[in-house]
Amino acid sequence: MNKKYEIIYADPPWDYKGQTQFLDNKITSAATVHYNTTTTTDLKDIPVADIAAVNSLIFMWSSSPHLDQAIDLMTAWGFKYKTIAFVWDKQRTNPGYYTLSQCEICLVGKKGKIPTPRGARNVHQFLSEMRGKHSAKPAEVRKRIEQMFPTQTKLEMFAREAPEGWDVFGDQAPGSIAIGQDQ
Repeated sequence: MNKKYEIIYADPPWDYKGQTQFLDNKITSAATVHYNTTTTTDLKDIPVADIAAVNSLIFMWSSSPHLDQAIDLMTAWGFKYKTIAFVWDKQRTNPGYYTLSQCEICLVGKKGKIPTPRGARNVHQFLSEMRGKHSAKPAEVRKRIEQMFPTQTKLEMFAREAPEGWDVFGDQAPGSIAIGQDQ
């Protein structure tokens, strides 16, 4: 497979080193209960640069504790961090170590130039939508990316479903492509 992607949408399975979240002395969440997590070192080994088009963007979700690792990973994959693309107000808080966590951010990085032709340029950054099952991101964000880049080749990494018009990569996604195997 030699396909190159102009738009890559990624929700890495960040490793929390077995940490759990507690509320009133009860475990409320742990990523490892819901999916296999991966260290940043191992994520860097995925050859994303090989499948990214010369002119491409990556939209990458980061939890707040992983912000520095997200930017580092983006760089390792051949992208330069540009800005925060989306801020998602999950309308419910999670326990945090410093403040109650209620928002999640999606960064954007660029390789080469912004892919053309461009679609909508008036897409809102902020989204307020009730969180669903653990780590599931709002479908609205994918729709906003499609509005901005309607004709580009698209890959969703670490996907759990196979949205129409997107190739997918992930151990929970039906029809997942292989990355780094006989490219």
